[in-house]
Amino acid sequence: MTKISFRTISGIATIAFPLLLLAGFLLHPHLFSPSMTRTADDLIAKFHHRSAYHLGHMLVFIGVPCMILNFIHTRDLLRGAGRVYGGVGAVIAILGAVILAGDKGALCIVLSAFDTLPQSDFDAIRPALQTIVERRGLLTIFWALPLLPLGAIIQMIGLVKEKIIPRVTGVAAIIGLLLLNNPDIDLLSSCATLLMCTAYVPFGVRILVASTASSAPPA
Repeated sequence: MTKISFRTISGIATIAFPLLLLAGFLLHPHLFSPSMTRTADDLIAKFHHRSAYHLGHMLVFIGVPCMILNFIHTRDLLRGAGRVYGGVGAVIAILGAVILAGDKGALCIVLSAFDTLPQSDFDAIRPALQTIVERRGLLTIFWALPLLPLGAIIQMIGLVKEKIIPRVTGVAAIIGLLLLNNPDIDLLSSCATLLMCTAYVPFGVRILVASTASSAPPA
């Protein structure tokens, strides 16, 4: 039985996570009519009876462990000028990824359960939905979501410094990561993730190629 290495899994995860993010954003309704979510009614217009919206958030949720694998592998890969960037970035990005998983679980996936309620019961939960929009109580932790792109940017700087990722695509990914910090505009987030793909997908392919070469039997 062939043993799959951590490097191989990391390569697959590195390719998968930006594509999962992109799919998640593209599945949002009203993609080309961007608007901010300020009220319960805004939130309801996005998710009520919209299975694609829930699927999109599930894909992002699945992408979280893929992100973490990438951040760990990148930390281990950076051993020269980017070593500090790899370690510091990993800590910050992984913390942000955990917060993202909580965000998709508490604020997004749970909405699919509300969607199963009879309309009379659904109408009664509008005040609860408003508290979600305003992130009251311990939901305030989700304001720390920018830690995820911040940590990824730090690691990307290290990857560029060590010439593991070309400067052009590295800068494109950094711009994309910066654009993720937007006021819930899905079209902008989709464009941001496309920019990220230009760096992460080839990076993942290189990891897979290196993994295959290292595991090949000697001639």
